Amino acid sequence: MTPAEQSRHAAGICALAPVVPVLVIERVEDAAPLARALVAGGLPALEVTLRTPAALDAIRAMAEVPGGMVGAGTLLTPADVKAAKAAGARFGVSPGATDRLLAACEAENLPLLPGAATATEVMALLEKGYTVQKFFPAEASGGALALASIGAPIPQVRFCPTGGIGPGNVADYLRLANVLCVGGSWVAPKDLVAAGDWAAIEALARTASELPR
Repeated sequence: MTPAEQSRHAAGICALAPVVPVLVIERVEDAAPLARALVAGGLPALEVTLRTPAALDAIRAMAEVPGGMVGAGTLLTPADVKAAKAAGARFGVSPGATDRLLAACEAENLPLLPGAATATEVMALLEKGYTVQKFFPAEASGGALALASIGAPIPQVRFCPTGGIGPGNVADYLRLANVLCVGGSWVAPKDLVAAGDWAAIEALARTASELPR
């Protein structure tokens, strides 16, 4: 899968909803009910970060949830890419981009949202064919103002910004012409997941799914 093909797939995934939940899952048993709650609330694209021992099994469980499209975040190595694809991930997200990681995604036919934080990084990925990228860490890299500034000279690249985004600033990003969607963890707070309060998470997801963009 070429970078251009990956970006076309990524654009389709980003078009599903204004927000892609960024999920850190500690217990495998939480994965399926969490996915069902988020999908029912209107957020079908789910990013499970590879930050816990349960992550790959969580991806396997979420891949079985009707209506959901589960992806793997925090891809750092080719081994991560292979493991995520084998677990059922349908897209990948990385905080940055290395040649080895990009080559692995091409080889595994895994659509990737590669991370970039500067104009130079955005241009380097654009040269390779990636027209849909992750802007990370969004708030620490200057926030919506910085992303708007990057969009002025590089309008052909569109983004899913992630990092420090929540209810208080999400509208600042979604109103930008070069933003397709945002990634955020506020729709699945750790306390609600730990309590198994899937109804509350579904309500948060529904509110997020109705955000204008």
